[in-house]
Amino acid sequence: MNLNQITVPTLNVPAAISFYQKLGLKLIVHSDDHYARFECENGATFSLHLVDQLPQGEGTYVYFECDDLDQKVEELIGKGIQFEMMPTDQRWLWREARLKDLDGNRIILFFAGENRLNPPWKLKEEV
Repeated sequence: MNLNQITVPTLNVPAAISFYQKLGLKLIVHSDDHYARFECENGATFSLHLVDQLPQGEGTYVYFECDDLDQKVEELIGKGIQFEMMPTDQRWLWREARLKDLDGNRIILFFAGENRLNPPWKLKEEV
């Protein structure tokens, strides 16, 4: 099974479209300001759907992998994107930068390299 699609809620689809296009996502579907879908570089898709009220609590965390994380963050700052956390090495061996979209969804840009799928603590395959 492969994860292909993530959808997050928004109160304003056109404003959210603009935000995610600034992040570098390619808009491929826009339906009457109630839904939009983007294509990521690896072919996975990410979408927005209009809601009357945002969910309460912690909400959604969406991770976008960037091979050139520090450069990407600097580029986005130049486009007016504000970060809550600049690129920081984490104890789980990923480098992450954190921000929120206009609706408060948590967005993490990260670079994990080999550690994304093969961290030192990866479970051993059973024979």
